[in-house]
Amino acid sequence: MGANEQVDALAAGGGAVKAKAPWLPLIVVVLTQIQASFAVNALTVSMAGITTDLDTAASSVGTAITAGTFAMAAFILLGAKIGARFGTRGVFQIAVGIHALAMAGVALSQSPAMLFIAQASSGAVIALIAPALTVFIATNYHGDQQAKAIGLLAAAIPAAGVLALLIAGSFATTIGWRWSFALMVALGAVNLLLSFGLKKVPNQPGLTIDWVGATLAAVAIVLLSFGFSGLNTWGIWDATAQAPFDVLGVSPAPLLIVFGLVVGQVFFVWLRRRGSAGRPRIFDLRVLATGAERAVTACMAIMLFVGTAANFLIPLYMQVVQGLSGIETSFSIIPYTLSIFLASTFVAYLYGRFAPRVLATAGFVVVALALTLLAFTVRGEWGQAFVVIGLILLGLGQGAIVALVFNTLLSAAPKQLAGDVGAWRGLVHNLSGSVGIAVATAFAVGILASTLATSAAAHPEISQELISEVNINEADFRTNEQLENDLAGTSASEAEIAAAVEINEEARLHALQLSLLGLALLALLAIVPATRMPGVRKGDLPEKLEPDDDDPIDEVVDPETIHTEAPAGAGPATTEAAR
Repeated sequence: MGANEQVDALAAGGGAVKAKAPWLPLIVVVLTQIQASFAVNALTVSMAGITTDLDTAASSVGTAITAGTFAMAAFILLGAKIGARFGTRGVFQIAVGIHALAMAGVALSQSPAMLFIAQASSGAVIALIAPALTVFIATNYHGDQQAKAIGLLAAAIPAAGVLALLIAGSFATTIGWRWSFALMVALGAVNLLLSFGLKKVPNQPGLTIDWVGATLAAVAIVLLSFGFSGLNTWGIWDATAQAPFDVLGVSPAPLLIVFGLVVGQVFFVWLRRRGSAGRPRIFDLRVLATGAERAVTACMAIMLFVGTAANFLIPLYMQVVQGLSGIETSFSIIPYTLSIFLASTFVAYLYGRFAPRVLATAGFVVVALALTLLAFTVRGEWGQAFVVIGLILLGLGQGAIVALVFNTLLSAAPKQLAGDVGAWRGLVHNLSGSVGIAVATAFAVGILASTLATSAAAHPEISQELISEVNINEADFRTNEQLENDLAGTSASEAEIAAAVEINEEARLHALQLSLLGLALLALLAIVPATRMPGVRKGDLPEKLEPDDDDPIDEVVDPETIHTEAPAGAGPATTEAAR
């Protein structure tokens, strides 16, 4: 008897003997999630080595990170449908193989452009991998086993972060940053081989793919991705010399963002028209049918924006400002990453005691306090007790909120739309995270440039000739050594170089502090949608996460009156208003 048959037999027999869960699907799920999540953290930790090796600015690493996450966001809605339509296991295997090749591309990168392309390719195929992981859990685990498996899937993301910090940090300091991604190539090969032991999930020929909707979604996100990632290098409004083109002197970045928002609105109009006509669409808007469900999305987007931005700014400060090595940065961030892992794993134990709106509100307050504490305590030494406490609090709040919002949205939507909920979560996760990095980078660099310009003008030892010779508008986070090398080719004297280094040190710290305070204020604003979050109801994911065209869909449940299911055999479930 197979593992699934054992579970079914157990359910039919009243649960006399607890069935053993199959280990292989869970191993594949966790290892593949680590493979998919490792790269972003490894790039962040390896920032110093990459900037030196590829002779590029630190913000270019942020651009590469956003390339992968934006690519995943662009194709995540389509990825869920493709897996269901053509067979989850086969699509998963192809995607894992391509992802391994993309990691090889990162390891062999000789330029920022090659790094960008490799990361974008990896993100695009993760859009196929991520939905498959949820399908493997839904088809192999039930009841408490399924809940634990979902928890392990969520915990695998911060676990990958811890591994990336340790492994990538060690490699960056010893044998080189490229070996971290070579290791992911090997892990991809292992996951591909293990996947042949998974049972095949039947394809769904009765599922129609809305290619027009998928194209609109991808175009909107691609426009937004280029727009937001170009804010720093192309200019927030006035076009810089790096901009590929300009319109009457206006940077293409804000124009692409506007066009992306317009195409996004066309996408939602298309979905409404298809829904009114009873035709299949790439995303079912019943997932966001009520204000409470949209509030969950807002909380998810804000937390991921804030968390990802902080996760980029903190290592940036450690390596560029403090000059820490990769391994030193890794050990410094471990308390933060571990706290995310613990919070996302154990927050489920609080669901029965506190309503999601209470947990989310408390979480955002903790995040805001943590960021404020960091902003006022970061100095030259990262080992201060208050800084470590701030990192731990930030991780606890972030981990709890991210796990909470997905569980809440999943329980509020009709169970037949679990696949759309997962795809929507992936889209919001990657889009918000990428925008967070791009906007935080542009904001921090903007403050840096402004501070540099003001400070340079206030220092009489720095000549006006040097100020005019150095383009402050193209300022970026640079180490003292990089700045000295940049000034070596100018008319700067030794006294001017020493003053410029001092000004740069102060400006970098000031830019980071104001950026952290801005993120803290944004976290406080998230309390508004957090108070409108619905309650949570229990229940297994359906094995068929993507319904066929003619499958019935449950009525949309009003999240304000979500009920908790009664235990098996206890008769009809009693309704309980969400607290």
